Amino acid sequence: MRRRDFISLVTGAAIAGPRAATAQSSSKVFRLGTLTPGAPLDEKSPLGSILLKEMEPHGYTLGKNLSLEARGAAGQVSRLGEIVRGMKANNVDVIVSVSYPATLACKVEKVPTVVAYGCGDPVATSLIDGLARPGGTVTGISDNSTTLSTKRLGLIKQAVPKLQRVAMLWNRDDLGMSQRYEASAGAARSLGTTVQALGVREPDDFEEAFAAMDRERPDAILMVTDSLTALNRKRVFEYATTHRLPAIYEYDFLVQDGGLMSYGGDLRESMVRVASMIDRIFRGARPGDLPFELPTLYPFVINLKTARAMGIEPPASLLALADDVIE
Repeated sequence: MRRRDFISLVTGAAIAGPRAATAQSSSKVFRLGTLTPGAPLDEKSPLGSILLKEMEPHGYTLGKNLSLEARGAAGQVSRLGEIVRGMKANNVDVIVSVSYPATLACKVEKVPTVVAYGCGDPVATSLIDGLARPGGTVTGISDNSTTLSTKRLGLIKQAVPKLQRVAMLWNRDDLGMSQRYEASAGAARSLGTTVQALGVREPDDFEEAFAAMDRERPDAILMVTDSLTALNRKRVFEYATTHRLPAIYEYDFLVQDGGLMSYGGDLRESMVRVASMIDRIFRGARPGDLPFELPTLYPFVINLKTARAMGIEPPASLLALADDVIE
């Protein structure tokens, strides 16, 4: 068992306590919704299944006293508002959101919302009033993008000691991700690294981004993750591998899927804490009174199979830092 899995297991057990009996003794069926700009976060998805499993220690079982309405916009962000209105009409009690656009749509409709990940800085984007006391209808999990970006760039520099130029891919139509890019770019410049800004708005823009890197070759790639970049991740993996460009990503599922390496909040741990927040809201707490939380686990993951396909041999010092090495 990996260290972070053990910690998540212990955390999940510790927060259950007597609350489970309260939920189980109620005859009410609680209505949980999930909303993403991409594929639905349902019981068949890895993170969706973790969320539902973590709801059980609190006394909520799918098909008994818990129902799930999992919705995704399949990349059509403009449909998010319509989807939320439909979920509101279906009387969902809480929506778990992924991304800034999905969270904004929930906020507009004033539906109690718990952010799982991917919303960027919720204060800077005016989703909430403050991290300690969000106000309104939104709470959840966030992170410090400046700190994380500095760490990611430090890791990529260990893989590329002579790093001078880093290409940054992000969705420029997503305010949360644009602010995350700005934080990453600021961190890079503070380390003396030139930033090659490659903002995209739609799938066709990736070809233009690749052409820009052909014209001015970077030393590495940093991809800011949202539904657009995640849906086109295989194209980025293929380009990086073909051109032997080390790339770092924000979440470990991208490395498990073929990316080179990642550093960011542990989404499994986030789901444990999201389940706890949902329980508190089901029991009567107001989202605006629940502080936003930061991840406590930040796995660094390397895919050695991808490294070998690229002809890259990560230094032993870098491998020693990894929480997980995929071979």
